[in-house]
Amino acid sequence: MPKSRIRVQDFLSNLPLFKNLDGEQIARLAMGTGELEAPRGTVVYQRGDPCNGLHVVVYGQIKLSLQTNRGDEMVVELIGPGTSFGDAPLFSGKPHILAAEALADSKLLYVTKEVLLDELERDPHFSQRVIAILSDRLYQRLSELEGYFLHSGTERVVSYLLRGENGHPAGNFEQVTLPATKGIIASRLNLTHEHFSRILRELITAGLIEVDGREVRILNKKRLYGYAG
Repeated sequence: MPKSRIRVQDFLSNLPLFKNLDGEQIARLAMGTGELEAPRGTVVYQRGDPCNGLHVVVYGQIKLSLQTNRGDEMVVELIGPGTSFGDAPLFSGKPHILAAEALADSKLLYVTKEVLLDELERDPHFSQRVIAILSDRLYQRLSELEGYFLHSGTERVVSYLLRGENGHPAGNFEQVTLPATKGIIASRLNLTHEHFSRILRELITAGLIEVDGREVRILNKKRLYGYAG
């Protein structure tokens, strides 16, 4: 996608985090916001880097991951357009725990820590909204952690196909497009690539899905929901 300027204030005002702020508040935030081009493969920040602000995806895709001393990677989240990231250590003064890397050519906004803290001090309702959103994200992470320990690999894959990356029900859609390669999705579900592929083959053999590259067609949503493997 070609590089282009955007109206920062318009974009910020439509983000869930800032949606109820008035024009003056958005203008102040925009004054402390910069644009960042992140071509595919760009490391936005690494584990241990200081957290000096909040990133927001305008377009593209960002991978948040943990890496062990052995070099193994666990994908924690895939961030798409209109979503902020890097906010977990923002208010604690601690460094980033996760690494952030662009999986596709991306454009980001970067809201500085100083301008965010200033606005939080001015507006207690904004502070409450930030706390609520961070709490929701923590709840989702804990739910995922529960799934890693209590649910089988098959149950995790089925849940992902039915609910999608953002954890919300897929409604009546029968076609699911995986937002990244199968290897990355496998890591996202705390599975090896081989285990993930084996589960997909089992679901295909059971007549529940069809797979063509990243496209997954759900043939029987009710049976897939109840599939125990």
